[in-house]
Amino acid sequence: MFPFSVGPPLGDRANLGLVVLRTDETIESDFRRLVAEPGVAVYTARIPCETEVTPEALARMKAALPAAAALLPWSMTYDVVAYACTSASTVIGSDAVAAAVREGVGTRHVTDPLAAVKAACDALGVRRLGFLSPYVAPVSASMRAALEAYGLRVAAFGTFAEESDERIARIEGASIVAAVERIAAEAPCDAIFASCTNLRAAAEIEGLEARLGVPVLASNQALAWHMMQLAGVPTGHIRGGCLMRCALPPEAPRDAGH
Repeated sequence: MFPFSVGPPLGDRANLGLVVLRTDETIESDFRRLVAEPGVAVYTARIPCETEVTPEALARMKAALPAAAALLPWSMTYDVVAYACTSASTVIGSDAVAAAVREGVGTRHVTDPLAAVKAACDALGVRRLGFLSPYVAPVSASMRAALEAYGLRVAAFGTFAEESDERIARIEGASIVAAVERIAAEAPCDAIFASCTNLRAAAEIEGLEARLGVPVLASNQALAWHMMQLAGVPTGHIRGGCLMRCALPPEAPRDAGH
């Protein structure tokens, strides 16, 4: 038997947990690029879900959240755990998401993409928002209502109107770019938000910002930024759009739903 020594966890600066939908093909790839920080560890658990993105299917995930969060490694307390579904966070509600996640895992903070986008809009001073949705009309309407209830005005809107999450994951970057550019041309916006953790929007942000001259937000980019900000990890050097150069406002909520 060889002797060995035991060191600190991989996340000796921050431990982040993601509860990811079974159908999501995109967020882990985005996080490998956006959260490539020494000493920052990202752990992932999967949650069962239906392929169809409907309000009823999204709401049914709430019951599975505690058990899914409990599948994250137990050997540390997390700095931040996120439920990585923008549309389900809207339907379930950020307060209920945070409570369900905390039933399954110990964490200082809980967030979700909707809460992250709200915080990002605060950090950027956004009030007029362009909104790109991949979802069918009832899901898009719920998310639009949630954004407007927060005090944001959806100045321009467009949708791919796709029900299948598996097809949303395969929407090509060129289609996303064209849709964002059409939304930007529709009305003056302080920023444009492309929703869904399965949409390949984060990779297009820098090019779009250079052409449009306004901040562009995507679910995965906003979520990575919010998680690192909550964990006290600087983001200003990360290539992911102008949001990464913003700090979380002091008055911003420190937990989803609050």
